[in-house]
Amino acid sequence: MLEYVNELWQIFLNRPDFWAVLSIIPVTAFVTWAHVWMALKMVFYPIHFWGFHLGAIPVGWQGIVPRKAGRISGIITDNTLSKLGSLREFLDAMDPQDMARIIGEQVGFELEHLIDEVMMDRNAVLWENLPFSIKRRIYGQAHKQMPEILRELVTELTMNVESLVDMRDMVVRQMEGDRKLMVRMFLKVGQKEINFIWHISALIGMFFGVFQMIVWFVVPWHWTVPFWAAIWGFLTNWIAIWMVFNPLDPHPVKFPQFFARTESRKFPWLKPVIPRIGTYNIQGAFMKRQEEVSEVFARVVTEDLITLKSIMTEMMYGGKKDKTRRIVKRHINEIMETPLVRTSLQLSLGPKEYAKLKTDLIDRSIEITMVPVCDPAFNASRAQKIFQMFRERILELTPREFQNLLRPAFQEDEWILILLGGVTGFIAGLIHLFVAFL
Repeated sequence: MLEYVNELWQIFLNRPDFWAVLSIIPVTAFVTWAHVWMALKMVFYPIHFWGFHLGAIPVGWQGIVPRKAGRISGIITDNTLSKLGSLREFLDAMDPQDMARIIGEQVGFELEHLIDEVMMDRNAVLWENLPFSIKRRIYGQAHKQMPEILRELVTELTMNVESLVDMRDMVVRQMEGDRKLMVRMFLKVGQKEINFIWHISALIGMFFGVFQMIVWFVVPWHWTVPFWAAIWGFLTNWIAIWMVFNPLDPHPVKFPQFFARTESRKFPWLKPVIPRIGTYNIQGAFMKRQEEVSEVFARVVTEDLITLKSIMTEMMYGGKKDKTRRIVKRHINEIMETPLVRTSLQLSLGPKEYAKLKTDLIDRSIEITMVPVCDPAFNASRAQKIFQMFRERILELTPREFQNLLRPAFQEDEWILILLGGVTGFIAGLIHLFVAFL
């Protein structure tokens, strides 16, 4: 048997195309690795369209994720975020009473300046000449009522947040407005899977290279080099993406184990162990990491996506802002309609200006309320309150629901990436043919 193998090797050594045939394996591995890297980059970059237009026809490329940020974020919201909880639950977990206290401190600090500013806009002469004692009584009445009014306002906004904010619209608008955020979110959640696809592609390419070398011995026709290179390009991209998400459920397989991984990441990575029966879990690379991804995704969502700032911004300035303003107006009127304030201001301004004053006061109150809400430290403290809830609920997702955290990024226009692999493989095969075989 050994003699037969040696004879075949000698025959192979004497072939005039020895080096060309031998180059098939490393070339296939490298080209596969390179075009998969290019395909992965094209999923996320460039953020903005790069190219030109021929009339209405775009000629160029924009990353799949930033180009379809609205659609992908809508799919993630429908399939995953909506299953993690409602906005009412999120706001409840953020401690509305404490939020009202912090917002109240900010508004209280600005209250007198706010009243002065609005009154000066309405009627500067009258307000400047109004006796200071009356001003002090108006300030005092506002300070006295503000804490309770804010507590009731925040409570009502929390209870009605589902009718004031559409979570899907909020997330989609955020992602379309900041496409870098969308890319950053996917990269944080799926960086290990992206690296897995990239590195496993070289091994897949090496396996295909061995197969192609065997084919060359049987059918040594030149056209087979670019032909099979194109086939491997198609298959590699498809197999690499498939291995990230499939199988959905774990399939434990027993095998004889002689080595185990070391805890250190340094070479040689493996250490010998007493022979035993080991178990390997066959499951999609992303699916295996549900526990780890739960923490990363929960952190991304609570710090960048579903934040107090984003909810309140959508509530105050989004599509249903008129309904929010009616609620704010009803609570602000509790101060404005007290006998002392109403009588003093109506006598100073007149009924028409008094009505406009209330509208101005609502606008400025919303602006001042948003100041602490937009504070990074304040948002971070709220995020910490809902982080654990998010994490636990992601852990509870079914495999199919969990898959939808990352799958939409690759599923949108996936055929382009697979086709790109085939085209790139064909071009590389042609180059290899002319350099090594002709």
